[in-house]
Amino acid sequence: QVQLVESGGGLVQPGGSLRLSCAASRSIFSINAMGWYRQAPGNQRELVAQITRGGSTNYADSVKGRFTISRDTPKNTVSLQMNSLKPEDTAVYYCNADARGLGWGSRDYWGQGTQVTVSS
Repeated sequence: QVQLVESGGGLVQPGGSLRLSCAASRSIFSINAMGWYRQAPGNQRELVAQITRGGSTNYADSVKGRFTISRDTPKNTVSLQMNSLKPEDTAVYYCNADARGLGWGSRDYWGQGTQVTVSS
């Protein structure tokens, strides 16, 4: 029962930065966790970063120290600040909402994805 829309992707030089935003169509207060996933061609979709309703975060080892996930509950947004970008960060990035136990139609909700390309 929530729509997610990502923005902020684009082309960036290695070592550069991007900030991705995920706008939710409703309050995210009750959502168990919000996260960012990514998928490169030929690869599995992988968890990049996640923030729980209580504020705990976890990151993929490959992005620790470079990426930061944050949440602005009053604005119904979740962001991913990406610094020191590498070519291997190139992927489509997806916003995810974990809605388990809320009685909604789905356990998970996904945005449409936004392309991030890191190349010189």
